[in-house]
Amino acid sequence: MSRIGIRPVQLPQGVKVTVTPTLISVEGPKGKLSQSYNSQVEVTVKDGLVHVAKKGETREANAFHGLYRKLISNMVVGVSEGFKKGLMINGVGYRAEVQGKLLVLSLGFSTDYSVAIPEGISVAVEANNQKVVVSGADRWLVGKFASEVRSLREPEPYKGKGIRYEDEQIRKKVGKTGVK
Repeated sequence: MSRIGIRPVQLPQGVKVTVTPTLISVEGPKGKLSQSYNSQVEVTVKDGLVHVAKKGETREANAFHGLYRKLISNMVVGVSEGFKKGLMINGVGYRAEVQGKLLVLSLGFSTDYSVAIPEGISVAVEANNQKVVVSGADRWLVGKFASEVRSLREPEPYKGKGIRYEDEQIRKKVGKTGVK
């Protein structure tokens, strides 16, 4: 029995869930999200709660039970509150700025990187162009875009230069020492 799947998802005020035989749609103040689901689980909406039940006792049904409950929970949180990821830029001359639908990053290379901001994501630059805040309703899309930006210049372990997540700790290494 899935410990996650058996808990119902509570719907906050202003969030509406629609279930069809193959699709779950969640609509709220921050947008609209939809997710297809497997036929081995059954999704019902009753009294402001979304219940996910498995149809069989197979291993796949057990896995899908918890998976779709968590996906529905993420969609409900996304359309009601939204998700945020913060990226810190550390390095001399490293900076970021938003130009229309592009995030332009100066990361110590000979040219600047321009990253297209996907639809449904908003990007803000704070703290003297050293912090990038990625926010949106879709948790997967926010995380994917943040990881793509981070991969442009991952933090190095000697000086800590690069792009890191806001809550990430970089373990610094000791540099070379001269032998006397």
